[in-house]
Amino acid sequence: MSAILTKKHDSILEGTSRSFYLSLKQLPAGIRSQISLLYLLARTSDTITDSGQGSLEDRIDALDTFDKFAQGKTSDPPDFSILADMQKIASEGELLRSVSDVVGSLGGFSDSDQHSILRCLGIIVSGQNLDLRRFHGESPSKDNIASLFDDEELDDYAYRVAGSVGEFWTRMSLDHLFKATEDDEVALFANAIRFGKALQMINILRDIPADLRTGRCYIPKSSLDQHGLSAHDLRDPENMPRFRPLFDQYLDMTESHFKAAIQYIGMLPHSQFRLRGSCMLPVIIGKRTAKLLRNGNVLERNSRIKIDRSDIESTVKSVVMAVPFPGRSNRLLEEA
Repeated sequence: MSAILTKKHDSILEGTSRSFYLSLKQLPAGIRSQISLLYLLARTSDTITDSGQGSLEDRIDALDTFDKFAQGKTSDPPDFSILADMQKIASEGELLRSVSDVVGSLGGFSDSDQHSILRCLGIIVSGQNLDLRRFHGESPSKDNIASLFDDEELDDYAYRVAGSVGEFWTRMSLDHLFKATEDDEVALFANAIRFGKALQMINILRDIPADLRTGRCYIPKSSLDQHGLSAHDLRDPENMPRFRPLFDQYLDMTESHFKAAIQYIGMLPHSQFRLRGSCMLPVIIGKRTAKLLRNGNVLERNSRIKIDRSDIESTVKSVVMAVPFPGRSNRLLEEA
């Protein structure tokens, strides 16, 4: 971490970002602080959105208050101490108590970096705001499940909360690490957006039971209708054979996005070892998770499908050993 973000911030990052922190650690110093700060800001808004405390209006108001403060539209820091005390994850509580300090870190960056950080945060918050209004407008529960309407809404959501991060990551890389031709920039940004969408789709597809328990279904209603299914049907693990054809379609979409992510990595300069390594990690972990999802019953609520911690640690070592060698890196990505 650079001096712009403190050891306290780094500790919060490690406690809240899980596997993403592994990629953050690999990033070159030139962009590590910018991306880490965006993550802290986005994690703050995400914690507010998912708090489950208070009415819909209370959460929308809290999210709006945070966004206005972060965007510099008000100088009055929000007080989230009560909400912080309710968090089950200690680092998330600490993050909510540190809002003023985290937002204040923006001042250590250039005007251009601040603009990029706040632009991306605004897009993310817009997605989280939509999430609140879609899924919490009518007392969510296991018996009252709301779904996205169609694939267009799903794609839009994936862009707002993840694809936009790929854009930001690429903007920082081009501003601070390397230059590209105009045509290559267009391709980099297009692939970066799909990179982010791939990671978000993995989260959506593996978290179906957990989302259903809170009254949310990210599998669009129009797609479920076409397969003679409803969101309520996804609560029963016995319905996995009926759901499998549709589920596999979304896995196919996700794997197509991962192909774009691999193309993205292939366009990064070979000399940018740390940048390429930080991108390789989530792709390999995501592709391996997709294989597990392909062969498992994602509707089984008591056995969340995920990569073992030991597998993640071995993947980190494999990436470190492979990243200096393009051929070895490509094989590692393709075999994941």
